[in-house]
Amino acid sequence: MIRVVIAAQLARRVRDGGEAVLEVEGATLAHALDAAFAQHPKLRGYVLDEHGHVRHHVAVFVDGESIADKSGLDLALRDGAEVYVLQALSGG
Repeated sequence: MIRVVIAAQLARRVRDGGEAVLEVEGATLAHALDAAFAQHPKLRGYVLDEHGHVRHHVAVFVDGESIADKSGLDLALRDGAEVYVLQALSGG
């Protein structure tokens, strides 16, 4: 199982209160995100753009490490991995 945590600022778009913690199956990051979006379909448009890439102002971490390529979601996940999805901060 993969643990997908959707930070509160994104989760509030699909439900009330706090972050969403989902347990999903998935051999890759793409599969795990697809499984999370199956549970919360509205979330897909907030996380991915029309090309299926992670949006510019969204950050994805796998086991505490930021993904380097927002267009390459074929990253293999180990069983028990944690994926954390949050809105990235920007500005000055």
